[in-house]
Amino acid sequence: MNELFCNFAEIYAMLTTLKKYKLFLGFFLVFSIITVGLFYSVLKPKKTLPIYNPSDVNPEMVDSTIQFIARDHTIADFKFTNQNGKTITQEDYKGKIYVADFFFTTCGSICPKMTNNMVWLQDHLQNNPKVLLLSHSVTPDIDSVPVLKKYALEKGVIDGKWNLVTGNKKDIYYIARQSYLAVKTGKPSEMYDMVHTENFVLVDAKRRIRGFYDGTNLDGPTEPGIKNVKQLLEDINWLCAEEK
Repeated sequence: MNELFCNFAEIYAMLTTLKKYKLFLGFFLVFSIITVGLFYSVLKPKKTLPIYNPSDVNPEMVDSTIQFIARDHTIADFKFTNQNGKTITQEDYKGKIYVADFFFTTCGSICPKMTNNMVWLQDHLQNNPKVLLLSHSVTPDIDSVPVLKKYALEKGVIDGKWNLVTGNKKDIYYIARQSYLAVKTGKPSEMYDMVHTENFVLVDAKRRIRGFYDGTNLDGPTEPGIKNVKQLLEDINWLCAEEK
């Protein structure tokens, strides 16, 4: 009996001691959680996206007249016509993040995959007013406004979110080579040969290039330095959060 009484006395004494230090223990627990969280946030690598200039890109992808530019490269002013016959300029994309690519409606190789993946992007971004899409036809002599409209209806293009544009062939090829750094450059005589690339180009709200992505690859493995379309969506969402 005495032994049992002693055990109860010891337990009571321990509970009394714990109660006395309850506030301290609680504070220590909260402090430990906050400290661990801070260390984790400091040590965890912070996501960044590069800003691409002509000097950062493979020289084969850059027109020789701008290869020396190492800073402040932006997308040049443009003026094209979309699937509804509306004139589209840089003002329609002012302050917007957007994805640009180059295609043609009769393409039977990489374009169908690229278009399907752009539709996937549109579906995931349709409720985000900060982000737009822009596809340039590289066969403007074939891709007239009615042809683009038919193509847009077939693919489910949302007006106001995604512009399929046609226009002067030289203007389209010029902006592909000198602004978007999207295609390999050749001899001067080849300046206006067909532009055909799988690249999706991510442009930020300041008209700067922030990434190049394989538009034919939704979520598959990629080579070093190349990202797929799902990674593009992640980068778009990150840019939107950074702008806040």
